[in-house]
Amino acid sequence: MELKNKKAIITGGSRGLGKATAIAFAKEGIDVAITGRNEEKLKETVAELQGLGVNAFYEIFDVGTYEEVQIGIKNIISNLGGVDILVNNAGIAAFGSLNDMDVKLWENIIQTNVMGMYYVTKEVLPYLIEKNEGDIINVASTAGLNGNATTSAYSASKFAVIGLSQSLMKEVRKNNIRVTTLTPSTIVSDMSIELGIANKDSEDKVLQPEDFAELIVAGLNLPRRAMMAGASLWSTNP
Repeated sequence: MELKNKKAIITGGSRGLGKATAIAFAKEGIDVAITGRNEEKLKETVAELQGLGVNAFYEIFDVGTYEEVQIGIKNIISNLGGVDILVNNAGIAAFGSLNDMDVKLWENIIQTNVMGMYYVTKEVLPYLIEKNEGDIINVASTAGLNGNATTSAYSASKFAVIGLSQSLMKEVRKNNIRVTTLTPSTIVSDMSIELGIANKDSEDKVLQPEDFAELIVAGLNLPRRAMMAGASLWSTNP
């Protein structure tokens, strides 16, 4: 599939998995809009993307606030001139026992990871349906396949992401829209390093953001008749 001149939106695109995906897209000639809340990092990433010869810009909003999403996506579509690809990557994580974790933090993880994906998809989907073509890539986690002690909030959110994504896939296939659910294991990203579950020095043993981005590009390059409905990405040498 020819990806050059396609237009993509990547939430949480200023660092980690989102940034790696944005760079991989730019190398394919895809124009990219990234979202996030840290303007300094967004500016740095956009400059890097523009240096690869594509149109790129950013929009600041919290995916967990619907009113902000509505305004932000409208601005992106206007500036981007349309949309072909949506990558729902924005998410947060925190670990702790169900009793010990603060209620507000538990709620915030659900609000960002589940409702945020829903809000953004809801605003982008009409454009894809109208053109009767598109791709939506939703980033879940292996934590959404199996729960573990201290991951109740994060696992609950990613289980929900998988369910929502799989339901949406069956809903919009008739519109020639491919929905892919990705469930990576631990990847060396800013978030995983901050949580203490990955070390950036273990490059040979732990998945890198670029590995994740390569998988997404491979899925997009499939003929339109084919869809990567789901994929898990694991380290070879944990």
